[in-house]
Order: sequence, then structure tokens, then C-alpha cells
Amino acid sequence: MSKPLPTTVRTHLTALRMLLVMTVILGLAYPLLVTGIGQVAFADKADGSIVRADGKEVGSSLLGQTFDLPKRNPGDENEAARPDPKWFQPRPSAGGYDPKSSGASNLGPNSEDLAKAIEDRRAAVAAFDGVDPAKVPVDAVTASGSGLDPHISVAYAEEQAARVAGARNLPVETVEKLIDRYTEGRSLGFLGQPGVNVVLLNTALAQQK
Repeated sequence: MSKPLPTTVRTHLTALRMLLVMTVILGLAYPLLVTGIGQVAFADKADGSIVRADGKEVGSSLLGQTFDLPKRNPGDENEAARPDPKWFQPRPSAGGYDPKSSGASNLGPNSEDLAKAIEDRRAAVAAFDGVDPAKVPVDAVTASGSGLDPHISVAYAEEQAARVAGARNLPVETVEKLIDRYTEGRSLGFLGQPGVNVVLLNTALAQQK
């Protein structure tokens, strides 16, 4: 008759078997199951909600991006970005829409630096869009909490319509119809405000002749 293993050894063997079983279930089976369900039922969302134009990947509908003119001096890292008048512009981003730098500026409402930044942005947006500074929407001068929000308010999109139409030699009515088409309602029907996805709007705008 074999001698029973010491209690300590039996305990460690039980723990090892549990570790192996849970590794297979939670480390292999569960991720494969969830991935499979995602690919079958929500393939677009599971793959990152990629936006394509002419067969090329141009962005994600979940992440904002900049729409700037090419640099005059490509090698100059300190050259300020210049927004391209042919595109709808997103709201400001503390991290320059870099997914690796997601976050806000962390400046509070009493910050003089924040107040100055807002006034500077207001003046720049008003001059760029040719409107009264007092009519510039709040989201045009303030960044989102993540710094990656692809949405702007309907008011900010409508403010830019005339400038975009003029730069592209398109009727303003055509641009306004695109804004209406890409205006998304409140989340769950009651959270937040309607917004316009700039990435989707500009992708559709690029298809206009």
C-alpha cells in the first residue's frame, strides 16, 4: 500500500490543477469564444470600426484625427499645424489626437492658462470660419476628456459649412445635407446632445464632386 502524499504536496498539486484548468478556460476558451461572437455578430466594431475610402483605411469612427495642411517644412517639428479649410475641423485635443496620449489638459476652471487658451482658440476659429467670436460654440474651443472624441456639436459643424463649401466650390446646401446625414442623436435617446462624427463627415465629403 502506497504511502499518502504529505498534505502540503497534495495542496500544491490541487492548486496546480486548478491553475491549469482556469488557464484553459479563462485564458484560451473564453477569449476565443468572445472573439468568435464578436467577429460573427459585430465584425466592424470588433475590428476597431475602421473607416475606408476607395479601398483604403483612413481612420476609425471611434477616434478623432486632425485635418491639417501639409507642413511647409516637413522636417521642422516645431512648425505649428495649419488647419485645412477644405475639411471640417475637430474640437481641440490636449494630446493632438494621439491615441498614446489620451487625456485632458488637467487645467481647472480657474486656470489663467486655460482661459487664455480658450480666448486664443475662439479668435482663431472665428477668423478661420469668418464668424463673430461670440457665436463660436463651446466645443470649438474646449477639448474632450479623452482628447480623442471624433464628434463635434451640430452648431460647430453648421458654423463650418460655408467655409468648407467655398473651399471646395460646392453649394452650401450640399454640405448642409451631409451634416444632417451624419448627425447622430443622443446616446440611448436621452444622454448628451446630438453630435456630428467629423471622421465620417469628412470621408463622405471627399466623395463629393
